[in-house]
Amino acid sequence: MVNAKKLLSRFYIGLVLLLLYAPLLILIVCSFNKSKARSVWGGFTLHWYRDLFHNAEVLVALRTSLLLTVSAALIAVILGTLACIGMSVMGRSGRNLLMNITNIPMLNADIVTGIAIMLLFAHFLTLGFSSMLIAHVTLGVPYVILNVMPKLRQASKGVYEAALDLGASRIYAFFKVVLPEIFPGIAAGFFFAFTVSMDDFVVTYFTKGPGINTISTMLYQQLRRGINPQMYALSTVFLMVILLMLGLVNRISEKSVVGEL
Repeated sequence: MVNAKKLLSRFYIGLVLLLLYAPLLILIVCSFNKSKARSVWGGFTLHWYRDLFHNAEVLVALRTSLLLTVSAALIAVILGTLACIGMSVMGRSGRNLLMNITNIPMLNADIVTGIAIMLLFAHFLTLGFSSMLIAHVTLGVPYVILNVMPKLRQASKGVYEAALDLGASRIYAFFKVVLPEIFPGIAAGFFFAFTVSMDDFVVTYFTKGPGINTISTMLYQQLRRGINPQMYALSTVFLMVILLMLGLVNRISEKSVVGEL
């Protein structure tokens, strides 16, 4: 009876994993398929990967996406870390209020956030790269706060105060004492903000200006005339990069846990 329950539980977990990862496996297979038809296997090829790096439209959209996501993640890390430092010296009621406000962008529907930001920018700012950057920073800051705040609470205040007693300035003590302790949270927050920004379509669609395309908006435009197989190759490259980043985040987290033990 026990073995039957174990087999049933393993079958259920395997089925769930299959449903989760089957689309990704199909995407990877299609990126190596010589035929443009997804239902027909035409043989193994790297043709779509070679053509990908000679497609000017894709390269421009990729450059815009990377510039947008990296810039937004860096700014979100700085703002989120400073926000955490400010909240750490506040009272419990004020800190809880700000944390609840921080959760709103993550709980809110993307389409509501996108339309709200678009209406705001339509009155005060011309839609373009700057509007997209501000919108993506808004999306990334909450993830940075949620990753940095626990590390900041775990940081030892005694070491920081001892550095001040020994004559170190507050800025020097922060960079030499506090920052190394909360760096794993900062790194995880950066990767989260980068992933959310790269993955976003709805907010980007509503805040981008004319003539500006990211990978997500370019894919949306291609849906009308059929997806180019080069997009399968590009998506596979993105998937590998995300898996690499996930591995780095886990590695940083493991080192942090080992260091604390």
